[in-house]
Amino acid sequence: MPQPAKGARLGGSAAHEKLLLANLARSLFEHGRITTTEAKARRLRPVAERLITKAKKGDMHNRRQVLQTITDKSIVHTLFTEIGPRYENRPGGYTRITKIGNRRGDNAPMAVIELVEALTVAQEAAGEAEAATKRASKDADLKKDAAVETDAVEDTAPEDEVEADEAEAEVEDAAPADAKADAEPKDSK
Repeated sequence: MPQPAKGARLGGSAAHEKLLLANLARSLFEHGRITTTEAKARRLRPVAERLITKAKKGDMHNRRQVLQTITDKSIVHTLFTEIGPRYENRPGGYTRITKIGNRRGDNAPMAVIELVEALTVAQEAAGEAEAATKRASKDADLKKDAAVETDAVEDTAPEDEVEADEAEAEVEDAAPADAKADAEPKDSK
């Protein structure tokens, strides 16, 4: 069973809050930015972002789910044809809340909630360039580490060569002695 949110509801009851947030979302999608209280903006943000994510998917099931929240078909059409595709490459964070001070009449803290601009081609290219730079530096670090390891192997290689040379010298020294031993019995016969 879903647990209700703690604290006071916007507008009094849960049903009124649901309708209030639906109307705020409709206005946000219609105008692109709205001015409201900070509390309403904070409660609206997850609702609006969830609806935009459904619009990005764009299938009939998600369209019907959005229509349950926003009953104006023209706004839903705008959401699915313009707003959803605009954020196709963005993984979230479709809205921005900016505090603008207090309202004159009742000193309530006000905020502007707006849809952020979609990533432009230049911003996407910059993001790809940054990713490529990170990959290149990572590859360079890996090559540097590999070079250090090969240097360490080469440093141990001369020691191995010296040991191998000493072993060959011992074998050569032993070989003439064996040859002399073999030669002496042949000479004595």
